[in-house]
Amino acid sequence: MKKMLLIAMLTVFGVMNAQKGSVLVMGNLEYNSQNGTAVNSEIKSRSFVFWPKVGYQFHENWTAGIEGGIGNAKTESKFVESSESKSDVFSLGGFLRYSKPLNQTFSAYVDLGSGFQNQKSTNSNGSISSVDKGNGFYVSLTPAIFINVNNGFGLNFNVGGLGYNTFNYENENVNDFKNFNFSFGKAFSVGISKNF
Repeated sequence: MKKMLLIAMLTVFGVMNAQKGSVLVMGNLEYNSQNGTAVNSEIKSRSFVFWPKVGYQFHENWTAGIEGGIGNAKTESKFVESSESKSDVFSLGGFLRYSKPLNQTFSAYVDLGSGFQNQKSTNSNGSISSVDKGNGFYVSLTPAIFINVNNGFGLNFNVGGLGYNTFNYENENVNDFKNFNFSFGKAFSVGISKNF
């Protein structure tokens, strides 16, 4: 009887942490740095991206909210002349999440996100430099697993998803960009979240 009571209490505690009316705060952080050499050249690249989300759980299984992203990337190449490219990206949109508790510790969820994005790229090669600016939109579908570590605080794991991105550039010499991305099994992301 004591074991049954303990199991019931743990189940209620686990469900309490993600109840209707709670606020979800989460974020993913990515940093990448690479150094390499090619034929008579050195290449250095780095990138940093931060994706925060804030949502309101309006139903046991449904959460809606806003999401954003900010990041930059830089690549330097030294060959006969040095070249450098920089890129700054900003995005802002909304998301809808459906989550299903598997037990008091694990939940599976899928996020559908969509919004506006902006990119500014600067390329320089010796004395020649150019700046390209573009605006577009994105749509993403990302399944993931949530692990409740303690009191609604947890870790989020995903292994890719589906995405569609566009960029329309102001410079007529730069081609507009459209990309469909299927990354199941090709990407891995870890995030932190907290339900209040």
